[in-house]
Amino acid sequence: MKQDKLPLTGLTALSLAGFLAMMTETLPAGLLPSISESLHISEANAGQLVTIYAVGSILAAIPVIAATKTWPRKRLFMTALAIFAIFNTLTAVLPYYWMTLIARFAVGIGGGVVWGMLAGYSQRLVPPHMVGRAMSIALMGTPIALSFGIPVGTWLGNLLGWRIVFGIMSAFAVLLLVMVWRTLPDFPGIDSKSDITYRKVWTTPSVRPLLLVTLFWIGAHNGFYTYIAPFLSAHHVSHVDLSLLIFGIASVVSLIFVGMWIDAHLKLVAMGALGLFIITALLFVFTQGAIMTNILMALWGLSFGGAAGIIQASLSRHVSLDALDLVMSLNTTMWNSAIALGGIFGGLLVQTGHITSFPWAVAILALVALLLVNKNIATTKK
Repeated sequence: MKQDKLPLTGLTALSLAGFLAMMTETLPAGLLPSISESLHISEANAGQLVTIYAVGSILAAIPVIAATKTWPRKRLFMTALAIFAIFNTLTAVLPYYWMTLIARFAVGIGGGVVWGMLAGYSQRLVPPHMVGRAMSIALMGTPIALSFGIPVGTWLGNLLGWRIVFGIMSAFAVLLLVMVWRTLPDFPGIDSKSDITYRKVWTTPSVRPLLLVTLFWIGAHNGFYTYIAPFLSAHHVSHVDLSLLIFGIASVVSLIFVGMWIDAHLKLVAMGALGLFIITALLFVFTQGAIMTNILMALWGLSFGGAAGIIQASLSRHVSLDALDLVMSLNTTMWNSAIALGGIFGGLLVQTGHITSFPWAVAILALVALLLVNKNIATTKK
């Protein structure tokens, strides 16, 4: 039942699910050298463990959400968490690269479901005037994973081995499954007689341009982030874990401020974040040395930390509450398409020795996203 008091227990469970999904998705980026050595592959191929996770989400998000749209929301959410528990365990123990790729693809399916449900679930928990704050809390797990989880996971992986870290995430998924079962309220799926369809959502004005914002903004970010270790090395930064920590802390700060302003000033927040993102990317072109590079890592975090909330809030203003899971599964597909394309493109830059070209590519893609945002974000709920 919706109340004027934020349901922190339920929102925390959603946030922890986002934390788990982000950790599972991006942790290989901080452990490329040890993964490549363990599996006897190149760092570029190790980076494709991020890409294949995204491919699983791309291929699964829409058909899985469509096939289960009448399921109670809690049952579907718990099924996705069980997938994390099972396939992170397999990732931790499988000996061959091709087997690990299959496990990563499978766990990406669970990730697609989780990301497709977070916004809709959090909005169902609260009245309309608290939606922005609820979404910010539900999405807080993402920057916390980036600020603390990934650096700690990178440190633990280098200390104990990357497989141990994936085993820890499997245990975390089991504990979270129990927490969700005991504390998260349930909601019905879409009525089987409802006229809400993917076609109707897809043709809603401004939905497709905002999905392109996801493609360009997240593609620009993730291509850079996946291969940040070799990029920082080229800029004479030796402590990648510290740089990721700086980025992540700034992302948390960003999400806090976005949560405060997103309901009343969504378009201004979106354009400000993308503008800072572009400026930061261009400054990377002219920056060398650990101190200045880490300052830019902080600005990058400030510009990107609220991206997921900004995009999801923008889309939610154009559809009804019942259609949220459908539009968010479209967004999840586009999000992970961006991750996959960013990972592939980034791998090509690394392999061809053009890693210093990353900032230019990032700035150009983000500029396209900025132009789309300016034309398509609604100032109020339609």
